[in-house]
Amino acid sequence: MITTLMESELRNHLELRNHASDRELETRRLGTVNLAAAEAAVRQLLVALGEDPDREGLVETPRRAAKALAELMAGRFADVGIHLRRSFEQRTDEAVILKNIELFSLCEHHLLPFIGHVSIAYLPAEGRVVGLSKLARAVEVFARRPQLQERLTNQIADALEEHAQPRGVAVFIQAEHMCMKMRGVSKTQAVMQTMALRGEYRTDGAKRAEILSLVTAGSR
Repeated sequence: MITTLMESELRNHLELRNHASDRELETRRLGTVNLAAAEAAVRQLLVALGEDPDREGLVETPRRAAKALAELMAGRFADVGIHLRRSFEQRTDEAVILKNIELFSLCEHHLLPFIGHVSIAYLPAEGRVVGLSKLARAVEVFARRPQLQERLTNQIADALEEHAQPRGVAVFIQAEHMCMKMRGVSKTQAVMQTMALRGEYRTDGAKRAEILSLVTAGSR
């Protein structure tokens, strides 16, 4: 039996906050970032764009923007192996699928968001499975940095293959890119889809067809 798990059903299993103090959380999220220099750079950017950073609405913007960008790029300082190396014994040799993991990342060309969903499937090896929240955390590690969707898709697949060592991996991402919607060509309905296959999902045609039909079901 193939196990299919919708992300919306797993919110209670995701430990997105721990009991660390606010200071510890902030340090972990921001990593080794020079926030003072980033704040000064944002202020200078506003001036260069013809804005007045001292007006009421923008006085706190440089600090807020610097902290926000540092948080959105904090995945650069994280070790995905911490999440994926730990596994649990569960005797199954069928696919495990986690669908519709929410995705928020930054296009590295314009530093504008791309937003969508990730679906991950893998074939356990030797009766070992990965914790569900760890799959979502792996997505966060690679999404929270300047990214390309194509690279992101392959990084998730490669990390799962390396650390969990399953027999097969499939990663499917569908996302909307604000750099294409808000500027430039301004195509508001365009959706980008990317796929990465590893192991038996790459080499076995029947398994590949089956998993593609499952992970892409419901996509537009």
